[in-house]
Amino acid sequence: MKKYGLIGKSLAHSWSPAWFTDKFEREGITDAEYRLYEMDTVEHLRQWVEENGIDGFNVTIPFKEQVLPFLDRVDDVARRVGAVNCVEVRQGVLVGHNTDAPAFAETLSPLLRPWHTHALVLGTGGASRAVSYVLEGMGIDYLLVSRNPAGRNGVISYQQAEQAISSRLLLVNTTPVGMYPHIGQTPWPNAGALSSRHLCYDLIYNPAPTCFLQQAAQAGAAVCDGRAMLHRQAELSWRFWNQ
Repeated sequence: MKKYGLIGKSLAHSWSPAWFTDKFEREGITDAEYRLYEMDTVEHLRQWVEENGIDGFNVTIPFKEQVLPFLDRVDDVARRVGAVNCVEVRQGVLVGHNTDAPAFAETLSPLLRPWHTHALVLGTGGASRAVSYVLEGMGIDYLLVSRNPAGRNGVISYQQAEQAISSRLLLVNTTPVGMYPHIGQTPWPNAGALSSRHLCYDLIYNPAPTCFLQQAAQAGAAVCDGRAMLHRQAELSWRFWNQ
């Protein structure tokens, strides 16, 4: 039996097991399983892989960056992004990949309009790194938004972001704010500042849509939740595990 899974601290929101179970059933795969593995730390990652016979796994908050020192290799995209969300296990060798970046790029591209040249990215974690990498490759100018900017270059406060939103018409949420079970929360408090020219992309897929996207849609903005990105990055993970 091939064993795959997702590691993170809190995984009650995850749809990954359901997605992979459906895939296994549709494709007649009977020798594989996908499970959730909640952890407080990744310090014993290799021991966990060996003891559980893990063949590959995904990585989510807050370990996308923390996992890097415990891997044997990372591919070029993951190295440039500085975050890993997919790990391939080959004869005890742990190889890190980043499927968030290509999945985000593929799902964002069809939605872009000529005026989406400047963006605000909410959050500064591992998912934000992947989004930033994609935007840079697309030639889209972006600023990161944090509750604690602390004078970091290219990082602004939410108050500053509200002042910039009229000229930055692409808004991407990479934070967990609004994720199940805290579905009444939103990372963007001023939906009234949004317009029909704005595109709001929320990487969260549970719930879909989030409170953030519901309010953005009511303001007339175009919206996209994280479901398509989830499906695409899962497919890419499967390819890495079975290449």
